[in-house]
Amino acid sequence: MGHRGERASCLPLLLLLLAFCRGRVVRVPKGPLIRVMGTEVVIPCNVSDYDGPSEQNFDWEFSRETDFVRIVSTWDSTFTSEEYQKRVGHGDIKLRRSSNDAVELVIRNIQPTDQGRYKCSTPSTDATVQGNYDAEVQVKVISDGLSVSGSKARSSVSLRLSEGDSFKLRCSAITTSPEHTHLHVTWQIKGGSTWRDILSLTHEGKFHPGPGYEERYRNGDIRLDTGANDTYRLSVSQASSVDGGVYRCLVSEWVRGADSSWQKIQEKSVEIASVAIQRTALDVVISTSNVSVTERDSLDLTCNITTDRNGIFQAEVLWYFSASPDDTLSDAQVLLSVDRDSVVSDSTLISLSHVDRNSYRLLVREVDVEDSGYYFCQAAVWVPLHNGSWHKVVERTSAPVSVVVTALEPDYEVFLNASKTPKFSDDPTELNCRITNAQDTEANIRFTVSWYYRQRLRSDDVVTEELLATMDADWTLLLGDRSRERTQNGEIIFSKKTADIFSLRIQWTSESDRGDYFCVISAWSRHRNNSWVKSKDVTSASVSIFWATQGPVFNVSVHSDNPTIYQGELADLLCIVTMEGMALEPDDMSFDVSWFAVRSFALDREPVLLASLDRRGIVMQSRRNGSSDLSLERISPLEFRLRVHGCEDHDFGNHYCVVTPWVRSATGVWQREPDIKAKPIFLSVKMDVLNAFKYPLLIGIGLATVIGLLSCLIGYCSSRWCCKKEVQETRRERRRLMSMEMD
Repeated sequence: MGHRGERASCLPLLLLLLAFCRGRVVRVPKGPLIRVMGTEVVIPCNVSDYDGPSEQNFDWEFSRETDFVRIVSTWDSTFTSEEYQKRVGHGDIKLRRSSNDAVELVIRNIQPTDQGRYKCSTPSTDATVQGNYDAEVQVKVISDGLSVSGSKARSSVSLRLSEGDSFKLRCSAITTSPEHTHLHVTWQIKGGSTWRDILSLTHEGKFHPGPGYEERYRNGDIRLDTGANDTYRLSVSQASSVDGGVYRCLVSEWVRGADSSWQKIQEKSVEIASVAIQRTALDVVISTSNVSVTERDSLDLTCNITTDRNGIFQAEVLWYFSASPDDTLSDAQVLLSVDRDSVVSDSTLISLSHVDRNSYRLLVREVDVEDSGYYFCQAAVWVPLHNGSWHKVVERTSAPVSVVVTALEPDYEVFLNASKTPKFSDDPTELNCRITNAQDTEANIRFTVSWYYRQRLRSDDVVTEELLATMDADWTLLLGDRSRERTQNGEIIFSKKTADIFSLRIQWTSESDRGDYFCVISAWSRHRNNSWVKSKDVTSASVSIFWATQGPVFNVSVHSDNPTIYQGELADLLCIVTMEGMALEPDDMSFDVSWFAVRSFALDREPVLLASLDRRGIVMQSRRNGSSDLSLERISPLEFRLRVHGCEDHDFGNHYCVVTPWVRSATGVWQREPDIKAKPIFLSVKMDVLNAFKYPLLIGIGLATVIGLLSCLIGYCSSRWCCKKEVQETRRERRRLMSMEMD
């Protein structure tokens, strides 16, 4: 146990001593380095574990037997011996620094006289001399025994091929080197300015495809075979446009070094052939341009293909349909296709026939509106390969042809009449919408009806029609908002009396039912998929439902004594209702009044609801952002006043009122009359400049007066009490002058 502890304690000390004992290390490759005569030789040298500056200097020397001759130095220009000065001066021998601690000795066109030992030395920059400061490597120069050639007839050939063809190129490579060397053969192509690797047989006997050729190598479309007389054959199947260019055979010679690593000692190449790949021309055209077809007729289109391909090939054709000319093939619908074996896909109403070698006919029977769109065909040319398979060499798509299918519109007219018209309120109303002069109708045509109502107004305002009810293709009744509740209660009845008559009956006609009515008869066509599509609408003339009544005619106007006011003042607006005709008692009439404002001069904005007063006297106000306030009141049976208290600038604009009269009939039933909108009046809000500056001026004058009086008071007090000084007069003695005679 004690000895083990001593060993453990000595281990760190031993490592520390080894660290201190380590010194400079100069390294060169392990020799011998076998190089071929006439090639360029590069011998690297590096140094590590040194002291001093990071950039180190190097000296190279050469020895054939015992003595060393100085070649070149990185720091001493006079270092070179006389026999090497010419080669160093011409650049045949030079040093190439690769880093601060590494250089390369480059010898171009090495000769047998350069065979020998090369020593790399580094001057000492260390504090203490430790380690090694030079290293040697043996270089052996052998003769060039590598020869590379192409075709025996000539060095380079020219080939013109078509897409999909196959071709083979041969290269011969042999070496007579005295050393045990291996060859590395690479087939390359130059399509532009650079060479690209196609396929290699490495010096280790492995096949290696170049970038972009991996898939073709795995499929067997590109192969490299060895044959007799040291030949290397490149086989290319299914040639395409990318295979056009200059081909060369690049051969390098490799030898295994002393450290068992492979080293390339030389490289040669020869251009074998220039290959031109002619693209297969294919033109795909539909024989007709834009087509217009009537519904239930047949659509006949022919796709013509033209190619310059010779020999054996087969064509494949597909017909497509698209709703838009900009759709891609993935978005389009495949109608029919014929493959290279002339097998046609099946369809009931669509047929595809091979008219001749270059024409393919598409026939669509009994077209309908849904067949309107764009038709185009796609063709592809296939050629056989040596292994019995087929290869697609070219594919083209025709320009789309627009096809418009015109629907068969039945010819008919629509007549609307009133079989029952009301003379008083609560009388029944019955309208009949009749289809007349129907021609060219058949079992595939179906008629439906839509009923509309248009209110009659006393003003010139445009009123849009309101949908009462409509039928879809299967005669299902869809109700509008106006008639939904009354139809569900049985007050309004929609019916189909006969095949050509549709009826609308109002059991008890009210004042609000007065107005214009019209019907629309829609014709529906049955398509191939048994769906119904609307093909035509015919609108009837309108029928007016109106009767004379004993109620009065109301008119509304807006008035203001002062439409231009200043900010902060009160604005008074009056909504005045007048009557024409029979007068009513105040208890027999009532009004809903709503005030609106449009915050613009030109009435080009949406109106804003200000306040409303219903006929029960309940006032509702909308939320306001400013400090002004509103009040709405009825000041007489026919007058309603809106007040804006403390007007602000955002209270300007066009103001108007909308009145809804309610009249009580003789039976005591309240009936609502149509809304009446008054002509707007513009309220202008101005700023009162005098009032705006009156109070600030008064405050300023008052403050100035107070400050002035206060300043005078402070000055008076200071002079009266604080700055007063007592002045003592010098007492003078009054003495009379004595006479000089007395003196």
